[in-house]
Amino acid sequence: MLGAAVVARHRAQAVADLAALAAAARLPEGQAAACGTAGRLALTMHTTLADCAVDGLDVVVRTEAEVALGGDWVGPASASARAGPSGPDG
Repeated sequence: MLGAAVVARHRAQAVADLAALAAAARLPEGQAAACGTAGRLALTMHTTLADCAVDGLDVVVRTEAEVALGGDWVGPASASARAGPSGPDG
């Protein structure tokens, strides 16, 4: 069970990172375009976009991946990521 949870958590984090970057790239087109992109990417990667928010020039997303144990659904593993332009110090 622990192994399945760890795999799901890593998948959720990888998708959150990628979704945040993809959403940040679309942010000039508006929040709906940015979060729509994040949602489609999460769906393609067999996860769920649980939250997508814009904070200034940053996009913050939270994804969830199912944890399955022998065909039984245990609950979601979740992860968050933030993407946007770097600050003045790089």
